Amino acid sequence: MDDAPILEAVGLAKAFTAGGRRTQALDGVSFAIRPGVVTGLIGPDGAGKTTLMRLAAGLLVPDAGSIRALGLDSTRESLAVQAALGYMPQRFGLYEDLSVQENLDLYADLQGVPHAARAERYGELMHMTGLAAFTRRLAGRLSGGMKQKLGLACTLVRAPRLLLLDEPTVGVDPISRRELWAILDRLVKNEGMSVLLSTAYLDEAERCQAVILLNAGRILEQGAPATISARMAGRTWAVSVAGERSRDLQVGLAGQPGVVDALAQGDHVRLVTQAVSDPAQLARLPGLQEARIQAVAPRFEDGFVDLLRTHIGAAGSLRDGDILVDGLPRDADAGEAPVIEVDGLRRRFGDFWAVDGVSFEVRRGEIFGLLGANGAGKSTTFRMLCGLLPASAGTLRVAGLDLRHAASTARGRIGYMSQKFSLYGNLSVGQNLDFFASAYGLAAHARAERRGWALTEFDLADYAGQLAADLSLGHKQRLAMACALMHQPEILFLDEPTSGVDPLARREFWRRINGLARAGVTILVTTHFMEEAEYCDRVAIMAAGRVLAIDEPAALKAAARSPGSPEPSMEDAFIRLAKSAETQEEAA
Repeated sequence: MDDAPILEAVGLAKAFTAGGRRTQALDGVSFAIRPGVVTGLIGPDGAGKTTLMRLAAGLLVPDAGSIRALGLDSTRESLAVQAALGYMPQRFGLYEDLSVQENLDLYADLQGVPHAARAERYGELMHMTGLAAFTRRLAGRLSGGMKQKLGLACTLVRAPRLLLLDEPTVGVDPISRRELWAILDRLVKNEGMSVLLSTAYLDEAERCQAVILLNAGRILEQGAPATISARMAGRTWAVSVAGERSRDLQVGLAGQPGVVDALAQGDHVRLVTQAVSDPAQLARLPGLQEARIQAVAPRFEDGFVDLLRTHIGAAGSLRDGDILVDGLPRDADAGEAPVIEVDGLRRRFGDFWAVDGVSFEVRRGEIFGLLGANGAGKSTTFRMLCGLLPASAGTLRVAGLDLRHAASTARGRIGYMSQKFSLYGNLSVGQNLDFFASAYGLAAHARAERRGWALTEFDLADYAGQLAADLSLGHKQRLAMACALMHQPEILFLDEPTSGVDPLARREFWRRINGLARAGVTILVTTHFMEEAEYCDRVAIMAAGRVLAIDEPAALKAAARSPGSPEPSMEDAFIRLAKSAETQEEAA
């Protein structure tokens, strides 16, 4: 009986209709998940991952097929299933005006945990999540990573045999992600728990014992991540050309015959080919005649992208920003005066300094990254730079304008895409575009022209009449970026623009960003995907409202090199700096 599947689906199907469009969320899905392991549910945006989770938890009724959890029919015995498993959805319902302890008590009441058993369970959970010192703090005042850990603790107040986690690490910094995974590893090892986890981070998928890869409601592949990675042997390479930026080299390689994927990584491009190749073959590709070409070990993400490309075709090539930024200067002189100047920037909320003495400059056409743990002050810095929040101290100049005296004028030259989807969900895609064009002061003819451009350039024409609230996350992000670019700004602020977006959508997004930068647009971006920092010309790493380091990604990684980590990743460099700052603060 111990070998019986903990979760099993047979011919599972479910469709939805929204905005007059019928979507087949799941189409004949069958699988069996072994007990006592972490299984990853992977797939692009709209693949059907959340629908599958909700069906497993008995919150939806399938159109066809069946699904059983813990030996129970999730449709006919939904109440028993919900009482037996733990389910943490993407938007877990913490009560932000209640304390950590009050949230735990509430969920213990809802899950029927006996009062006599609570103290011991609470102690275990608070120790496991590192929240023991914060039980009196309001949930609304926790950082993003701490909120996720509290959500997990509330899900676990009654220890379930099966735990369903729908993208639990979206918007969480690398340190908190590692801590959440340490918790999951302990739950599986010490409590024998089984976990089904969906994630947009493919390095997390590689940590799972098994994965189920969904696309358009169907299973493309299932099995061990290492098996999928192994199929890519002889097809993965690191290529670089002396004197050429990796993101410029990537533009020339993406979409070439025989190329599955080209991804900028620091000083080189990670190249994935359709078939087993050798350096002599690769040297015939455009721009690689004088390249340094080196074989590298395949990884799960290579196999994931290869599978998706095979099933949905190669991504269409973009026009490298010609339409996106029509009329802006191309290949601007890097020696010009800085476009963004920040000196001694500070912002206080009550007695708390969210930003404390931040200084940096950004040149025209530069991609400048702001990295930091949740609560480091990145979003607060962004809001001040956009003129949405006044600074408590320091100076801010954007596009040559002092934000203390000309904030409204500066905003007309800035495009801003916020961390959370901030468009109007009760307006259609077309209405959102019209509204933002009007808000930016575009005349009627220009407004119509830019509306047509946005619908075409971002592949939104088929969704023009659909409510923004009904879009998939990937299409919401496209719409948000289109709205930010309606007035052709010369500076673009992107606050965690790809949070929760699948790898193919992230690649598309960054191709657009690269095209904008090549056309002279200055871009300031925050991200929790450390690999995305590799696209930046320079990166500032923040902690507790202060800048710990500013440099090129390659230099930051080199500074983190040690005998135990001879080839550190950007994540390793980030964690090293953040931990060092934390240690110094504790010592002080």
